[in-house]
Amino acid sequence: MASAATVSSEPLAETTADPSPAVEIVVPVLNEERVLAASVRRLHGYLTGSFPYPFQITIADNGSSDGTWPIAQALEHELGNVAAVRLTLPGRGRALSAVWSHSDADVLAYMDVDLSTGLEAFLPLVAPLLSGHSDLAIGTRLRHGSRVTRGTKRELISRAYNLILRTALRARFSDAQCGFKAIRGDRAQELLPHVHDRGWFFDTELLVLAQRRGLRIHEVPVDWVDDPDSRVHVVSTALADLRGVWRLVRHRERATSTSFRSQVVRFAAVGAASTLAYAALYWALRPLLAAQAANALALLVTAIGNTAANRRWTFAIRGPERAVTHQTQGLAVFGLALALTSGSIALLHGLDPDAGHVFELAVLTGANLAATVLRFVLLRIWVFRHRRSAP
Repeated sequence: MASAATVSSEPLAETTADPSPAVEIVVPVLNEERVLAASVRRLHGYLTGSFPYPFQITIADNGSSDGTWPIAQALEHELGNVAAVRLTLPGRGRALSAVWSHSDADVLAYMDVDLSTGLEAFLPLVAPLLSGHSDLAIGTRLRHGSRVTRGTKRELISRAYNLILRTALRARFSDAQCGFKAIRGDRAQELLPHVHDRGWFFDTELLVLAQRRGLRIHEVPVDWVDDPDSRVHVVSTALADLRGVWRLVRHRERATSTSFRSQVVRFAAVGAASTLAYAALYWALRPLLAAQAANALALLVTAIGNTAANRRWTFAIRGPERAVTHQTQGLAVFGLALALTSGSIALLHGLDPDAGHVFELAVLTGANLAATVLRFVLLRIWVFRHRRSAP
């Protein structure tokens, strides 16, 4: 992006700063001439003296009408590793999306210009992303170990908002609004095209999409001191956030409906293959074992394969995380299927002790199909329930 670049809205040009810093910290600003210079100098001094990785600070002026932009230009010329970018339209989300989308940094971060969050938490914030342990990281004021100084009104609003997120969107992160976050560069390029909000709800939408995709979100308790001169308009921001929550709820409902149909089709295909494998295995084992033993062994082998196949293809879960738990739960479901099919054999032999192998196989195949339906229900609502809202 050209030095002190001015851009219309989203696109950015080249900057004279280091082309590929390990971490790029964006400071979005709108009419912040009062605090901008002191805050950027303080942040730059801290990073220069205490941060062990190459960094770049990018001041993203999104539509200021006061002296913010000339100050940003002066800071770019005064300090090394500082760039200034100007967008003509306002919106914190718009500023972050524009800069992050064109960054080559390994980790992208942002913080509020008032530096309400203690800077000593910055290295713990980005270290898990640089190591590859996590995908996103957020500062949280609502976990044990955080120290927060702010008024009762803002405290109640913040807690109420995060309670709404947990209830309506099943959010598992604790603090969506803290202006102190980071994301791996590759994950940003994956998620940003799907984030529609360009204002304050940008953070929440980004986190919800990350959670729905199964990305790892690291939380760092922070020290935080409220800025009494904050430019955030609480009522209008709260209303915009609630509209954003409603939009994501509706999207989840539509995605869940589509996902359900897709899951049924894929599960049916896996179930059909499992049923054929079960029948072939039972037929091969029956001359060697009693009916109950052959049924149990055939069902056990196909149940393990069925759980693995459904995990990967039906519910789109890959990698080793929770694989053992999923197989353990799958075996519990197998126990119910075994009871169903074993009960069908016992009932058949009670009614017709001389029933042949072909009749046995027909009855067991029907029972296994019923067990397959039971497996789908239990896999969906119990074993893989945390993936139901994934897009």
